[in-house]
Amino acid sequence: MAAVAGGAAGLWAAGREESGHRLVSKAKPVAPYQVPLPVPKTARPVSTTGGVDRYEIVQRAADVEILPGLRTNVWGYDGQFPGPTIVGRSGREAVVTVRNELPVPTSTHLHGGVTPPGSDGYPTDIVVPEGWRQDKEHAGHGGMSMTADSWRVSDLAKDYVYPMDQQAATLWYHDHRMDFSGPQVWRGLAGFFLVRDDDEQELPLPAGERDIPLMICDRAFDEDGAFRYPSLDPSLRGKPGVEDRYMEGVMGDVTLVNGAPWPELEVDAVRYRFRILNASNARRYRLALEPGGPLTQIGSDAGLLDRPEELESLTLAPAERAEVVIDFSRWRPGTTILLANTLAGGRMRAVMRFRVARKARDESQVPHRLVDVEPLGRARAVATRDFDFRLTGAGGSRAWTINGYRFSTDRVLATPRLGTVERWRFTSDFHHPVHLHLAHFQVAARDGREPGAHERGWKDTVDVRPYETVDVLVRFRGYPGRYMFHCHNLEHEDMAMMANFRIA
Repeated sequence: MAAVAGGAAGLWAAGREESGHRLVSKAKPVAPYQVPLPVPKTARPVSTTGGVDRYEIVQRAADVEILPGLRTNVWGYDGQFPGPTIVGRSGREAVVTVRNELPVPTSTHLHGGVTPPGSDGYPTDIVVPEGWRQDKEHAGHGGMSMTADSWRVSDLAKDYVYPMDQQAATLWYHDHRMDFSGPQVWRGLAGFFLVRDDDEQELPLPAGERDIPLMICDRAFDEDGAFRYPSLDPSLRGKPGVEDRYMEGVMGDVTLVNGAPWPELEVDAVRYRFRILNASNARRYRLALEPGGPLTQIGSDAGLLDRPEELESLTLAPAERAEVVIDFSRWRPGTTILLANTLAGGRMRAVMRFRVARKARDESQVPHRLVDVEPLGRARAVATRDFDFRLTGAGGSRAWTINGYRFSTDRVLATPRLGTVERWRFTSDFHHPVHLHLAHFQVAARDGREPGAHERGWKDTVDVRPYETVDVLVRFRGYPGRYMFHCHNLEHEDMAMMANFRIA
């Protein structure tokens, strides 16, 4: 792990903003803009009775075409990558039954969801496939502590109960299995979960086919089209972890949007709403339009903003989301516009391309006011807590830690009370996108200064950059019980950079 410490300091000193090590594909390079942007299918409920929408999803392997002419074996929800988009309604309970037909255990986390602890997707709350023996499950690695009774096992399937007591937002669901989140999300276990409410639907924002989710991620591929990932045990049944050089995080060399490499979207010369998710394991994006033009941000991780914000660029760390409106009437039909990642070079600078096809009628608008967002204010904080995310230890015992601790299922680092607001301060030695389960927050300051314009509104993940202090005001509402917070660089998460908090 010595390379992690040196790499972290070296990247920052060099002024670069990469957050991992690149894994090079063996497959033949793909020409960009050769495939149309796919849009994930919307899941259909199996029943809608008793005020509850019920869904059934099967986690299974499937061979799909990602790179032209090759087949890739994905682990997907319903065999799809991304998984089907679930659309919930604020105030109406959704129950999602997840059946596991993969060769390994899984745990499904609704990222950004206000959910009871039993449905939160805690990493040791697993669904095991047929024939799996619990004594094959390891006891963690890197010094993580898990007692025998830490495991909560469901055979074959589990009902995840989501009360939907939250405002309209772009959420996502993904695998959260202990020690193996990185490779299992890399293989395809991720999908959108949209929450709608009356306030959102009353706004004249682009809707229908002009409201499009964009799951952006990077992957690497073998010659035959299979996903490449540097697991110590590619079966994901034994020893967890990645090869030493990738302990900073794994970055691929192919950009996928909704599972397609560098796709193109044909658009009318009107406004479109895009729900953008950074679903990469480690890569950060600073998105901008080329040859120029504003991205009008209307939403953050956990809901709409109070007012729109016009941005020249938008930075997203792993797991962060942003909703933006792009007005394509600014360009003539026939024009192509690149959505670029200005943090990357070469072919990884490109994300996708828009082609303006024709003029069309547009009745949508972006109002000056969107929804009411209650400002928390520092005076409401009943406690201040400090959490330091960094590499600790020496020699072969080094690990990514929080306050010097490797993850333990038994250790609790904070005990906030339900209904209160606290000030949490995050410090770091590297790029650490910090995610809180259940609790939403507002970013108050970066090194004592105002946060970026793109960080307004309710969030559940914040990008903590090297040697930086980020203050957030956290609102604890929903349910009492054990939850967790962690780095959402998935290789860091798998290597112990997680901690528990318990709401009383």
